[in-house]
Amino acid sequence: MRPWSRSRSPARGIVAISVADSPLVGILIGSESDLPRIQPALDDLQERGIPFELKVLSAHRQPDAVAEYAKTARERGLRVLIAGAGLAAALPGVVAAHTTLPVVGLPLRSSMSVGDGMDALLSIVQMPPGVPVACVGVDNARNAAALAARILDA
Repeated sequence: MRPWSRSRSPARGIVAISVADSPLVGILIGSESDLPRIQPALDDLQERGIPFELKVLSAHRQPDAVAEYAKTARERGLRVLIAGAGLAAALPGVVAAHTTLPVVGLPLRSSMSVGDGMDALLSIVQMPPGVPVACVGVDNARNAAALAARILDA
């Protein structure tokens, strides 16, 4: 397994973890506290040899940075995006609003979740027409990675 490299941009509060110079999958989470729940996706992609990058960007606290990330994802070589989010779970929808790349939404449990993550699940599943987001089960990061791998294989 190749080690990850971490970098931090203090000005924007972003942590980036990348396993390759040319990642194909972009993974976004809204908070560093979501890292343990996204870990199975990172492990799965690494086992499959699929290069990825992970960024911590909040749809609510850094909306411009999220929009810029999504808008530039294709030109940076990304082919599919995974967005993990809890509570109102705005991140997957905001990402999908700014890109035509496939977006896989990963609902995450939180200590403040309603119905053990049902709030996030329903927020991701109920996207408005024209803003498609695929959705996997609550905290099922491994399925998010597996779906991303199938999209890449298509």
